[in-house]
Amino acid sequence: MFSTTYNEFVQGMSIVLKNDRLLRALTRQNVDVTPVWMMRQAGRYLPEYRATRSRAGDFMSLCQSPELACEVTLQPLRRYAFDAAILFSDILTIPDAMGLGLFFEAGEGPRFRKVIRTRSDVEKLPAISAKSDLSYVIDAVSLIRRELDGSVPLIGFSGSPWTLATYMIEGGGSKDFRQAKAFLYTEPEVMHLLLSKLADAVTDYLNAQIVAGAQAVQIFDTWGGILSTPNYLDFSLSYMKKIVSKLIKEHEGRAVPVILFTKNGGQWLEQIATAEADAVGLDWTTEISSGRERIGSVCALQGNMDPSILYSSPSVIRREVERILANFGKGNGHVFNLGHGITPEVNPDHVSVFVDAVHEISAQYHT
Repeated sequence: MFSTTYNEFVQGMSIVLKNDRLLRALTRQNVDVTPVWMMRQAGRYLPEYRATRSRAGDFMSLCQSPELACEVTLQPLRRYAFDAAILFSDILTIPDAMGLGLFFEAGEGPRFRKVIRTRSDVEKLPAISAKSDLSYVIDAVSLIRRELDGSVPLIGFSGSPWTLATYMIEGGGSKDFRQAKAFLYTEPEVMHLLLSKLADAVTDYLNAQIVAGAQAVQIFDTWGGILSTPNYLDFSLSYMKKIVSKLIKEHEGRAVPVILFTKNGGQWLEQIATAEADAVGLDWTTEISSGRERIGSVCALQGNMDPSILYSSPSVIRREVERILANFGKGNGHVFNLGHGITPEVNPDHVSVFVDAVHEISAQYHT
């Protein structure tokens, strides 16, 4: 948590942010309107993204080209008045750098050529340096930051250790996470060894992004919500706490806010707040009024519109934006976002309705 005001942090910056709403909201400072960005805002719903991906040849080539990653990061900002850019990359870059061989199959999502199933597999995983082993991501961060030229902040990100571990053990996505859960229950000490290695890698990765120019970072705990409460606290949240405690807290004369997002984690908000991140992301299954009542005095909140609303009419989208803003109420500490990533089939025009509605309607809550 940061008690110093945002204005005190921006003194001495080489490039002054023209739009600093996101960083103000994440540190619970005053804003004129509620800032908004969108998970997966650079993605398949945009025709220009699909054209760039086609030019790259495949998804990994797109991720591994700093120039193309920069291009797709900037594309949504040319269409919409988002209050932040988020680095275009993939959460599975760390396991790939550890030698598991990430690839993507059409219609099946990410897959690994090697999987983790034994203590020996875990012990053989190398320690990685983001600066050298993931240089294409770090170079993309630097390039994006330069091209943004202070227009909006840049968000960096990583997957949580638990989420990365599920993919590494399952070999890809899963409907029941049978292998990952069996590993947790039968080899808890080995699971902790794996998670510890991943926590160290995530810490190094996020700090490298911050040094390269990321002005806020988010940890995506996509699969924390599949765990029981004891297992979530022990195998997921504890490692995110470890990461947060070791992240760079200030860079370029300002705070670097941290956002934790556990999908389906609404039952654990009080525990998540003890990680001392600046903001907690909510999915759409937790009312934001409840989230504010429970932890709003401790940290900012991010969220939490159901992405499926974007398939509906503009009037329905505006009505849902209005409802969520009213549920949060007057005051600061709210970053508007979807409760998860935007889906590919959404009409791009509906995103304009969403973003404009947040800015137009939220002004009354910041007078």
